[in-house]
Amino acid sequence: MIQHTAFFGDGEKVFAFPTRDLIEELERKTGHGVGALFRRFRASDYSLSDVLQVIRLGLVGGGNSPAEADQLVSIYGVGRPLAEIFAVADGVITALFFGSAPENPQDETGQTA
Repeated sequence: MIQHTAFFGDGEKVFAFPTRDLIEELERKTGHGVGALFRRFRASDYSLSDVLQVIRLGLVGGGNSPAEADQLVSIYGVGRPLAEIFAVADGVITALFFGSAPENPQDETGQTA
């Protein structure tokens, strides 16, 4: 499963979009196809709702219950600097498109960097 791990709220959280249904729910909640949403993030043309929905649904896909994800977003996603929460959401949507970065990247000789 492609996932993204980031500090959000009170600790490291796992974010993922492992099912088509979850991606379609993101599209429904934001009113944008996933490709358009990704382009909006790249162009800094996103809304607060876009950012919060990526985080909330990513938390659900990462293993949190919908109620837990909603509570985390309500507590830690609102009232924080937008750049801070955008960085989390951007990492999540980037992982959805390009996959996760390896935890222990190797250099060209095969050694862990």
